Amino acid sequence: MFKLGILDQSQIGEGRTAASALAETTELAQEADKLGYSRYWVSEHHASQALAHSSPEVLIAHLAAKTNRIRLGSGGIMLPHYSAYKVAENFRLLEALHPGRIDVGLGRAPGGMPISTRALQEGKYTSVDQYPQQVADLTGYLYDSLPPSHRFAALHASPIIETAPEIWLLGSSYDSARIAADQGAAFGFAQFFGNADCEQALRIYRENFKPSILNEKAHSLAAIMVICADTEGEAKRLASSSDLFFLSLGRGALLPSFPSAETATNYPYTPGDLALIQDRQHKRIVGTPEQVKEQMIKLNEAYQADELMVVSPIHDVAARIHSYRLLAEVFDMQG
Repeated sequence: MFKLGILDQSQIGEGRTAASALAETTELAQEADKLGYSRYWVSEHHASQALAHSSPEVLIAHLAAKTNRIRLGSGGIMLPHYSAYKVAENFRLLEALHPGRIDVGLGRAPGGMPISTRALQEGKYTSVDQYPQQVADLTGYLYDSLPPSHRFAALHASPIIETAPEIWLLGSSYDSARIAADQGAAFGFAQFFGNADCEQALRIYRENFKPSILNEKAHSLAAIMVICADTEGEAKRLASSSDLFFLSLGRGALLPSFPSAETATNYPYTPGDLALIQDRQHKRIVGTPEQVKEQMIKLNEAYQADELMVVSPIHDVAARIHSYRLLAEVFDMQG
C-alpha cells in the first residue's frame, strides 16, 4: 500500500484573511501529524490574493516547530528564481533544526504572473534551461559532493551537518519526469492540474531513472485532488468550490479568494462553464470514504506511485479536517 501525504496551498477562503488561512494551515498540519500522514508540503505562489504561500521555507520552519513527527517540505521552491547555494543554506538550517523531517521539493514554474517573475529575477540573468544544473548544484551543496572541477568546488553550505533533506523534483510535464530521472531524484507529479498524463510521466521517470547519491532506485508520488465526506452528496457540494476556482484559473482570471460552497453552488454557470467543469472531473476523487479509497487504489494501479499526496481544497476548515480524518480511518493509518 502507498503512503499518504498532504499538499496544502493555503487558499484564502472567501470572507477570511491571509493570516487566518495560515492559522488554518498550522491547524491542518498538526492534525495531519496526529493522524499519521507521512508528509505535509506547502506551495510557493507570488502576488496572489487567493493564496497565502509566498515563502515555503519560512512556513516550513513554523510548521516544524508546531508538529512532532510528520515530514515538512516545499511543494515546491521555484528554483530558477533563486541561487541554489542560498536554497541549500535555507534547507540545511531547517534540517539542522529538525533532522530527518525536512523535504526540499523543487519546481521550475514561475509560481505567479510575469510581473512577479520579473521582480523576483530583477538584476540577474536566469533561464529554466539552467534548472538541471541548479539541481545538480543544490545536490552538491547538500551532500558535500561538488566535483573538483566545479566553479565553487571549495564552497560549503552552512551549517555543516551529518544529514540532508530529501530532494524531490516536482512537475506536471514529461520533461520534468526526464530531468528527475536523469538527476536520480525522487519525482512528484502534479496530477491534479497537469495536462500531461500522469501514468505516462511516471513511466518515463521509472524507465529512465539513473541511480545517484540521492536514490539507488526510483521513488515517486502523484499529487491528486481528494475530497471526502460522510455522503457523496456532501462531498460533491464541498468540491463545488474547487470547480469554480479552477474554472476561473483556466480562464486566466484567478478569483480574489477561494469561494465558499454556497457561492459556488449559486454561481450563474453558462453551458460552456459546465462543460469545462465536466472535462476536469477525471482530475479529482470525490465521495464517501469507501468510494474514495476504491478510486485511489484503482488510480494508483495505473500510476504505480510509491506515495499519493492529497490536495483537499475545501472552504470550511472543519470539513477539511473531517476529510483528512475520514481518509486516515479508511486507510487504517496509525497516528
